[in-house]
Amino acid sequence: MDQVLLKLDEGMLKRIDVLVSTHNYGTRTEFIRASIRKTMEELEREEHIKQVLALKGIIKGRKITDEELRQVRIEVSNEYLKEMGLK
Repeated sequence: MDQVLLKLDEGMLKRIDVLVSTHNYGTRTEFIRASIRKTMEELEREEHIKQVLALKGIIKGRKITDEELRQVRIEVSNEYLKEMGLK
């Protein structure tokens, strides 16, 4: 596992320490990793929503191909499986 040096101001560290203790995280590192994972999942979900909305725009302007529809289904299904912890 690679290491990353992260500089945070004292106020943020104090807030992290409170959250670590009140939400039963073992360490600051555990909290920061969980926060990064959550942010990554949210950004990925937003991308999928954008793809679906873009696809909706495509549908309005022309017929959608079976391949385009299949690809969106796969991406949405994979995201759902990840959220459910099945993938």
